[in-house]
Amino acid sequence: MTFTHKPKVAIVGYRGMVGSVLVNRMLEEDDFALIDATFFSTSTHGTPAPKVGKYDLGLIGDANSVAELSAYDVIITCQGGDYTNAMHPQLRAAGWQGYWVDAASALRMKENVSLILDPINKDQLKAAIAAGQKDFAGANCTVSLMLIGLGGLFTKGLVESAIVSSYQAASGAGAANMRELVEQFGAVYNHVAPELADKSKTMLDVAASVQDLLANNLPSPYFGAPLAASLIPWIDAAHDHGFTKEEWKGHAETNKLLGLTDHSIKVDSTCVRVGVLRSHSQSITLKLKENLSIAQIEELIATHNKWAYLVPNEKEATLQRLTPTAVSGTLNIAVGRVRKLSLGDTYVSIFTVGDQLLWGAAEPLRRMLRLLCNAPLDY
Repeated sequence: MTFTHKPKVAIVGYRGMVGSVLVNRMLEEDDFALIDATFFSTSTHGTPAPKVGKYDLGLIGDANSVAELSAYDVIITCQGGDYTNAMHPQLRAAGWQGYWVDAASALRMKENVSLILDPINKDQLKAAIAAGQKDFAGANCTVSLMLIGLGGLFTKGLVESAIVSSYQAASGAGAANMRELVEQFGAVYNHVAPELADKSKTMLDVAASVQDLLANNLPSPYFGAPLAASLIPWIDAAHDHGFTKEEWKGHAETNKLLGLTDHSIKVDSTCVRVGVLRSHSQSITLKLKENLSIAQIEELIATHNKWAYLVPNEKEATLQRLTPTAVSGTLNIAVGRVRKLSLGDTYVSIFTVGDQLLWGAAEPLRRMLRLLCNAPLDY
């Protein structure tokens, strides 16, 4: 067991979107029974913490205080990369020896940091704990969703390369961006409501009115461009070779999660923001190392973990089960449209959908906490 006592756990950023989802999941799984938890904030410290189910967490701690945080065995942070870059070095410099469990990307690619996705790399995480490693970070959301959905292929070393097109929801950018998208939906409808009510107007008239609004008068301070009735084929900062940083993460983090130091699985991505509130979708072209039948591929996917579920490659099943609407708010990763491609017998096309606020963000953090506490985990 990692601890000989009930560990003191600081939860930083509990009010944000990922933090809120994390706290809800911890409450649902009764993770608070395993720990002595305190909420920490950069702005509301010293005030009473909100009650979590039957648990009274006392006063909110000061998330900017090295002295306060140093008293904790584990710090789980959903506060973002700027916070990590500011506080993590100070804590380590002050001699803090606790576990840092982070939702942000700031530490992910550092050599002494393990990425968290225990249905894929549980043995790697246990070995890191046993070796005395103290820093852990959740992986990129689309990478995590892809590997949970297709774990039966990736973990068995059957994938040579992957070409990924991800269609990412507004929630991946934050609560303010979600609000902006909903407001844009409303603005578009209100703008054309008179034309819609006027039966003499054609849909070309309506579309022209929408286009005029999108091009000239639709506020987009967070996304930088209209997302309602449109899309944005750029996520995150520019990176090398024409990639964005979000696209680069697909290759780098997939290989790190799988423990492939030679980066032997090639992953190329195109990441697009779409007008969806919650849950990311991915169209994935795999080149397999073996010529497997569709039945073999589907069995490997379906039997790897309890969350990946197959949707038959049929219209009705796809419409009902392979959409953000079908999976949002659940841990399910829907996997469908499985088919061979004309490129060759080892090329397979697959479509996946999963809630990035869960497996892509909050769920790995709470499961890492259970690993540290040597508590049971389901698979």
